[in-house]
Amino acid sequence: MKSNWWTIAGRAALAVGAGAMLTAPLAAQTAAPTPAAQAANAEDPGNTDALNLPANPAVYGAPAPTAFRGATAIVNGTIITGTDIDQRLALVLAANRNEIAGEDLERLRAQVLNNLIDETLQIQEAVASEVAVTDAEVDATYNRVSQQNFGMTPAKLNEYLYSIKSSPNSMKQQIRGELSWQRILRRNIAPFINVSEEEVQERLDRLKADRGTEEYRLGEIFLSATAETKPQARQQAEQIMQQLRQGGSFVAYARQFSQASTAAVGGDLGWVRLAQLPPELAEAATSMQAGQLVGPVELRGGYSLLYLIDTRKVLMADPREAVLSLKQISISFPEGTTPEQASARAQKFAADVQTIAGCGAAETGAAAIGAEVVSNDNVRIKDLPAQLQDTLLALPQGGITQPFGSAAEGVRVLMLCGRTDPAMAGGPTFDELMAQVEDERVGKRAQIYLRDLRRDAVIEYN
Repeated sequence: MKSNWWTIAGRAALAVGAGAMLTAPLAAQTAAPTPAAQAANAEDPGNTDALNLPANPAVYGAPAPTAFRGATAIVNGTIITGTDIDQRLALVLAANRNEIAGEDLERLRAQVLNNLIDETLQIQEAVASEVAVTDAEVDATYNRVSQQNFGMTPAKLNEYLYSIKSSPNSMKQQIRGELSWQRILRRNIAPFINVSEEEVQERLDRLKADRGTEEYRLGEIFLSATAETKPQARQQAEQIMQQLRQGGSFVAYARQFSQASTAAVGGDLGWVRLAQLPPELAEAATSMQAGQLVGPVELRGGYSLLYLIDTRKVLMADPREAVLSLKQISISFPEGTTPEQASARAQKFAADVQTIAGCGAAETGAAAIGAEVVSNDNVRIKDLPAQLQDTLLALPQGGITQPFGSAAEGVRVLMLCGRTDPAMAGGPTFDELMAQVEDERVGKRAQIYLRDLRRDAVIEYN
């Protein structure tokens, strides 16, 4: 199974931060109380002498964001507090570009609670299966994540989490849940998954037969539903779709809310062909453009939200992976140039650059028309603006694009001076395809496993 660290959230912990009460030197500057004094103080709730508290303490800063709140749910005896929900919710909101309020926020809180219940069940099952994750393992993953995913030290990540009214314990609890679930699946599911060599070979043969057909890289957020819960699941799917269209992170929402096995990798299904998808998803994918969202799509057992990341041809090299050697020839306009004036000068510029006799004469030719040249010998077509990709794919060696730019920034053209085409795609190996089939089956069994844990759990709501 692929391993990934986060979705954003977890259980609260009481913390001393910027909003803590400062009470001057305490026991460090006083003699330890005698056992008799300790006993007396314990019996007298109003006696604070042993604490050496100042008479008029000053409270500095706002209340800490991790202030404890009461139980919201109890899962097999494990308490989930309002603080747990708030901190998980804070992390989800931090990944969203737009403000969420009112009924949308309440629905989001309800889903966060459901996710925390599932997470609690997964951690409990790991303990029962004797594969519990240790604190040291969680800390090591947290430290690695802070560097690899956030580009900051653990201490800086701590500060960031507090700044959004969450805490390190929130993220660490999420890490514990994901690591626990991965171990459970490796222990209780993976050893019992059988994939025959004949089945894998059949898939390889089909892959070769499909050479040149379209292949899709899709992201999916799947919400399971029964006949009884279908209205609520659809409402939740529509709410998530609304947030995604307003700029929410698909990866973050998939990690947080998707109930498919791909949740841990941000919903990424990898490269799939239409024949590998349920008919409803296959039909949706054929009408999508890269970067487009579609959904909710009703499936047997729930609803899916789809995000098309990219497309390519099966076992064919992606021409957009070609690396180009380019020269950019540009001119600027004086301040105050109107769009009409810019258009006229751009037309003259387009005619002038056509007189340049190839890449070797680019510098001298540009100087003659008052233009500047910048060279770049390592430009991947895929990394260029979408508007230019098709133009450069069709451009011959020595060819020049149409001018592009604006009155404020000037205009430029690109001259193609060389192209290195990508190697022919070899496709997955036998072992890679075997692992893919095994992962698919583990994912399906994992959904059933979690459903059974929910069914057998004793859950009390407050």
